Amino acid sequence: MTQSVVVQVGQCGNQVGCRFWDLALREHAAVNKKGIYDEALCSFFRNVDTRSDGDGADISRGKICSLKARALLIDMEEGVVNEILQGPLRDVFDSKQLITDVSGSGNNWAVGHKIYGCQYRERIVEKLRKTAEHCDCLQCFFVIHSMGGGTGSGLGTFLLSVLEEEFPEVYRFVTSVYPSKEDDVITSPYNSVLAMKELSEHADCVLPIENESLFDIVSKIDQMTKCGKLGSTIKQPSLVTSCRVKTTKEKPFDAMNNIVANLLLNLTSSARFEGSLNMDLNEITMNLVPFPRLHYLVSSLTPLYTLADISIPTRRLDQMFSDAFSKDHQLIRADPKHCLYLACALLVRGNVHISDLRRNIERLKPALNFVSWNQEGWKTGLCSVPPVGHSHSLLALANNTCVKPTFIELKERFIRLYKKKAHLHHYLHIDGMEQSCFSEALSSLSDLIEDYNQLDAVNCGPAVDPPRLKIAM
Repeated sequence: MTQSVVVQVGQCGNQVGCRFWDLALREHAAVNKKGIYDEALCSFFRNVDTRSDGDGADISRGKICSLKARALLIDMEEGVVNEILQGPLRDVFDSKQLITDVSGSGNNWAVGHKIYGCQYRERIVEKLRKTAEHCDCLQCFFVIHSMGGGTGSGLGTFLLSVLEEEFPEVYRFVTSVYPSKEDDVITSPYNSVLAMKELSEHADCVLPIENESLFDIVSKIDQMTKCGKLGSTIKQPSLVTSCRVKTTKEKPFDAMNNIVANLLLNLTSSARFEGSLNMDLNEITMNLVPFPRLHYLVSSLTPLYTLADISIPTRRLDQMFSDAFSKDHQLIRADPKHCLYLACALLVRGNVHISDLRRNIERLKPALNFVSWNQEGWKTGLCSVPPVGHSHSLLALANNTCVKPTFIELKERFIRLYKKKAHLHHYLHIDGMEQSCFSEALSSLSDLIEDYNQLDAVNCGPAVDPPRLKIAM
């Protein structure tokens, strides 16, 4: 059994991380009725004997004593981390897993990356090594951060280069939350594009999430609940809606964060539980990333809209597969059906047979446009343990050119600010930050977009087999 470490950076990263640990504990509690520390728990939690002095001895077998998350919490403002430590999850973390400051990064990528990165590098490396030492077989680092602020984008991407340098053999999966058009951070286009260059160079796999898409999903669930289509009560056992969707005008961040947390739960389900067709995390990168820079995977979760009321029967299994490829279930605003697939992974949980999986792939394949040289680019996984409150679920991960419009829009927002040199002085007064950093980041993003353009251009027509070599006799 392998272990993974979650590194949550910045306000958004720690809020999503808080929801992940809460839902992971609920999921394991629903499966592990006897309170025995097993291999499934070992993947994300240590079992610590708190009676011993010092760091506490790990207990590999037997009853659960005190579970400690394999995590590192980083934020240059104390607010969110302190809130976690005062909440119901306070016993899952300790002070040795925290790195905080008081002043914050001021929504400035350069402050997070250049100042705090240099200042806290040694402490970060020390705590990462301590966490890694508690793992028997460390396979993956999960980095959770946002792109629009200062700490998440700046220090979060600095951390990636540290991980690559210190743990080159360990996979780096990144969940990046992209800002919406109406983001309250004016400098978010700068922060996001500067962060994109680091993601392209130092991550193994990036799962982009758009705030707007999450808000659309939660608003739709809320609207359907209000109008009575899904009844008047929220289905409490469901982990997607375990934080009740607010009926006030506040943005339902908890419910939005739950969706991202569920993405991580489903992504790691095969690494935690047994199944007839387990999918390891390294298999995702191996099978879904044909070119090193094109490692941005579009994710979709199903079911989503049938989760809001216990009286609604679960949709047919085939409908769940169809939903995974519809734009309403994507975690970015995209329609993968009308774009080009490089590869696709289906991670199914629950009482689903391999024959069901193959039948649905054959049913859906004719409607999907796969790149000519990878027409059979499907990777599948079956985990026998379903999500709490459901008989089955599906996470689809697609390496698809539909991510390109998100990057184009980000580039356009960046250029609108950059051509006027607006707010640039806030970045350039930081030591080590030069105007060339902006032009290089813009060039890196343009190159990434061009890579997707070339794929679309080459594969815009029907797939044609290359002519065979004629041998003169």
